[in-house]
Amino acid sequence: MPEIHVCALSRVPEVAARTGARALVTLINSGTPVTRPASIAADRHLHLHFNDIAEPQPGLVPPSALHVEALIAFARDWDREAPLLVHCFAGVSRSTAAAYVAACALAPLRDPAEIAAELRRASPTATPNPRVVALADSALGRKGAMIRAIHAIGRGEECLEGEPFALRP
Repeated sequence: MPEIHVCALSRVPEVAARTGARALVTLINSGTPVTRPASIAADRHLHLHFNDIAEPQPGLVPPSALHVEALIAFARDWDREAPLLVHCFAGVSRSTAAAYVAACALAPLRDPAEIAAELRRASPTATPNPRVVALADSALGRKGAMIRAIHAIGRGEECLEGEPFALRP
């Protein structure tokens, strides 16, 4: 089965070309310019606009249940014939949370802790956005298992931009 690839905005063209991804999830602040690679059809690009915050803050858009529901629906609709590419600005928080959520949604019988451990092995810098994870935990009926699993792997190493990596669903 094709993997879920994760990267920063600056690496999208390179990772899309290298992996052959045919579906794309963008999680980024509103107004940030994003160019969809020509190899990905417009109807296979989910663009979610929110800030990388865990709690509401004045003037910023927090991740919402609607964002997470759209992400889960898009992941479930992914044909899995070619890789899925997920990115945010730095490839550290929103995108790693989204890849984790997608993997959990696509493998409902897999232990979220196993997926979280795989995430940490694949990316020492991954620091999944806790609000995205909590909203997905609720939407997927995981009763806190996803939240506990991400808490258990801890915060990733500090970086300006994460290195691209892959996660299997």
